[in-house]
Amino acid sequence: MLQGTFGLIPGWSKDTKIARRTYNARSETVAEKPSFRSAWKSVQHCIIPAAAIYEPDWRSGKAIPTRIERSDGEPMGVAGLWEHWKNPEGKTVYSYTMLTVNADDHEFMRNYHRPEDEKRMVVILPKGLYKDWLAANASDSMEFMRRYPADRLVVR
Repeated sequence: MLQGTFGLIPGWSKDTKIARRTYNARSETVAEKPSFRSAWKSVQHCIIPAAAIYEPDWRSGKAIPTRIERSDGEPMGVAGLWEHWKNPEGKTVYSYTMLTVNADDHEFMRNYHRPEDEKRMVVILPKGLYKDWLAANASDSMEFMRRYPADRLVVR
């Protein structure tokens, strides 16, 4: 296991400020976006362990932070990409981003984010696909970009 900074810092970045804008990577554009394309093409896959994710529930008209977990109580393994960057002192800094997919018509995740915004969700990998994701080649990476089943997610 390797620890890293949340928010991918591409190798060409001059500082870490970009990490505030690279927490998530849209799977539909990850191969073209300058911040992510090198990690995607180099197949720098990782799995980000998470007990839960938090999303804003806007159904009441106000953003209510909502904790979302797997219904079986197991930790989530979120598909991600990692990168390494050298800081001005020459130290290597590892960073990562979570991959996302559209969730506009996902029975569970369509309830989150502002009503007028596109609904997105992180790619939660089934445990049986962890090794496959880490070993996948670039041409097979998109096969893993699936929505996690709605009946396997709960609010706690």
